[in-house]
Amino acid sequence: MNELLTITDVSKKLKLNRTDTYSLVNKGLLKATKLGSLKVASSELDRFINWSIGKELSDLKNPKNLI
Repeated sequence: MNELLTITDVSKKLKLNRTDTYSLVNKGLLKATKLGSLKVASSELDRFINWSIGKELSDLKNPKNLI
């Protein structure tokens, strides 16, 4: 089932603070929809996690492969 997650929910799952999670959305790395507040579909979070494996994301403007 595809569930909508709040930014707080996503932050907890990624073990990030909310500011960093908003940065991921603002840079277009994590897609969100606005329904009152920003929400991220659980399938989008799964896509982001799979995409980010093996990446260096400390500079969100320039993600790099670790290998």
